[in-house]
Amino acid sequence: MKKSFLIISLFLTLLSCKENVTNEIIVGNNSELIEATKNAKAGDVIVIKNGTYKNVEIEFIGDGTKEKPIVLKAETPGKVFIEGVSNLEIGGSYLQVSGLYFRKGYSPTKDAIAFRVTEHKVANYSKVTNCVILDYNQLQRDKDDLWVQFYGTHNELSNCYIAGKTNGGPTVRVDLKGNQSIRNYHKIINNHFGPRPRKGGARGESIQLGSSFTSMSPSNTTIANNLFEECNGEVEIISSKTNFNIIKNNVFYKSEGSVVTRHGNYATIDGNYFIGDGINKQFGGIRIVNTGHWIINNYFYNIIGENFRSPLAVMNGIPKSPLNRYNQVTDVVVAYNTYVNCKSPWQFGVGTNIAQAAVLPKSEIRSARALRTVVANNVIYNKTGDKNPIIEHDKADGVTFKNNIINNQGVDFDNAKRIQASKFELTKLSENIYIPQLESGLEIYDGFGFDTITEDLFGNSRTKSNSIGATIQGQLKDPLILDKTKYGANWYSNVIEVKEPTVIVVTTAKGDLEEKIAAANPGDIIALSAGKYTVDKSIVINKTITIQSKENEKAEIVFTGLENGPAFELNPYGVLNIKNIVLTGNGKQLLFASLKENMFNHFGLSVTGCEINNFNYVLKAYKQTFAETITFTNTLISNCENGIELSEETNDRGDYNTEYLTIENCNFINVQQNVIDYYRGGYDESTIGGNLLIANSTFTNCGSKEKNGMLLNHRGIVNVNITKNVFKNNKVKYVSILWGAKNNVESKNTLSNSGKIKTEENLVMKLMY
Repeated sequence: MKKSFLIISLFLTLLSCKENVTNEIIVGNNSELIEATKNAKAGDVIVIKNGTYKNVEIEFIGDGTKEKPIVLKAETPGKVFIEGVSNLEIGGSYLQVSGLYFRKGYSPTKDAIAFRVTEHKVANYSKVTNCVILDYNQLQRDKDDLWVQFYGTHNELSNCYIAGKTNGGPTVRVDLKGNQSIRNYHKIINNHFGPRPRKGGARGESIQLGSSFTSMSPSNTTIANNLFEECNGEVEIISSKTNFNIIKNNVFYKSEGSVVTRHGNYATIDGNYFIGDGINKQFGGIRIVNTGHWIINNYFYNIIGENFRSPLAVMNGIPKSPLNRYNQVTDVVVAYNTYVNCKSPWQFGVGTNIAQAAVLPKSEIRSARALRTVVANNVIYNKTGDKNPIIEHDKADGVTFKNNIINNQGVDFDNAKRIQASKFELTKLSENIYIPQLESGLEIYDGFGFDTITEDLFGNSRTKSNSIGATIQGQLKDPLILDKTKYGANWYSNVIEVKEPTVIVVTTAKGDLEEKIAAANPGDIIALSAGKYTVDKSIVINKTITIQSKENEKAEIVFTGLENGPAFELNPYGVLNIKNIVLTGNGKQLLFASLKENMFNHFGLSVTGCEINNFNYVLKAYKQTFAETITFTNTLISNCENGIELSEETNDRGDYNTEYLTIENCNFINVQQNVIDYYRGGYDESTIGGNLLIANSTFTNCGSKEKNGMLLNHRGIVNVNITKNVFKNNKVKYVSILWGAKNNVESKNTLSNSGKIKTEENLVMKLMY
């Protein structure tokens, strides 16, 4: 009997081992990879040998099972590079992809990674994990694509690092077109969304859930435990446009935007951290549109944004709104949240535009105020007292306030019935997390459905020891929300070691300047000895570099290159800082210019203490190019046909060429036209909208050839400050026309024989929708 039992056990063991044996397929080139991924079967493990796979379109197709998924993985995570014109499409069930690194290229289709192969061959129960997508941009900024697009159901993006998207289109998107993708229960979890640079236009979300025209559909997507770091693409970091989504336990760190319930209903936004710096007003919180959302257990620190970017922005809607505009806010709960050092944290009636009725169609007027909304059990702490913790852009008469408290350091404020003044202190858990220490016995509002809020920000139970605010009272531990090892791919870090720049001395010997710039490393300083440098070909700037005079005496660069060619050609990644140099042309060339095409990444320019003369253009930024900052300080610009020209984004889709244009302590003499030409067209509120500062500068005999009779052109730019300047003998009708409804101001300017500065409250702008 014992012998029979032994034989049976051995047989079962061998059978069990046989069932768990996987079929490992090793591939080492494009053709082997493509062949293996088209013929995979349940239990297959396709191992991609370490190396670079360029210009490869992978269709990963197969039907695994929960017990026997089909796996496509790197031999060593992070050592398999997908480059060139390449993408990955996944179709079938129980497919898993891991360890790939997408870089130095772009997708030949609309998606770098798509959870489908065809419209009907979608992926289900599949995931992409432990991968990196970095700077994987289309060559043209206006060519929109997505880096990850979800279709099907029950798919997952997890533990990935994704950063650097500069072209149009959300970074990650969930598509709901068709029954095969509704009620999808996708998961976007444990990822690190690294910096998404400012884009200078709309269509720059980090995550978009659905679209206007699927906004009535249930999605049931979960976005949880992700780090969003410097996600600055546009005003919406996450744009929820479908129903029943959960946004939980994420960290939004110094990101210029908000979590927005843009369309769709019944989102739960629970236990998230919004961390600002108390300086940058672009860092936002949560903006509410539509119906039935629950905003609970969230923590806001140093968020001082206004309007669309306020910590809590409750919007006005459009009566009988079409699907692609703004529905009225109704039946929303905002409860158990904590706000520390946030300026005017609650703003209602955001986006009301009744004052613009003269220039907008009736269908665009946002006049529908929030209804049946409850704001309860929230805590506000201000180190410096705030006279307006609540701002009503329109009346909040449809909002019920219950059991909210504020320590306002004794400073009086309006709305005392809505928020009760209280004295309490904070306990520091980390540099960004301070927990209110509240007295026991504070009354807690028990609203309808509040019994479902069973945990606090840290996951502690509220059932035994509840408290208002995001956290219960007691001994709490630092949650280490900025420990980057908790997010993203386990083999990749975006922490860059800061290196001291190398100073490279250049002589006036022919070609020495060009050679040393080309050979320099990013961040190096090129120091020019005194003397004249004659340059006859464009100098390519494709990295961060500083060029400056070595001694107090200014070196001179004389450009003798081709007509309409630039002395400095600003390429992708090219950030030029030029200091204390005399720059001379022959009147027919450009001093600084971007590429005319294929500007797949940003450039930047800073000019300090220079003398510029005899160029056709000082700066020419071509269409579909973008610089985060352009700065001219303490610089003389004289005898140039054109000045600083940033006006080729004429598609009126809200795009513009730079986020921050600063002109300070400069002297413009005999610049004939386009003295400063900075344009943004299209009635769009998805971006910062541009920033122009012109201060302490002098303009003399400029603008004589300006066709529109205006010296400073900045139409459509949202933030304009013209202050303490002198305008002398400029043959123009207007120095500037300011947009009164936006943040356009002027002060302390002196005008002599130079036209006038005019303010128009409402500018007629082309509708984008």
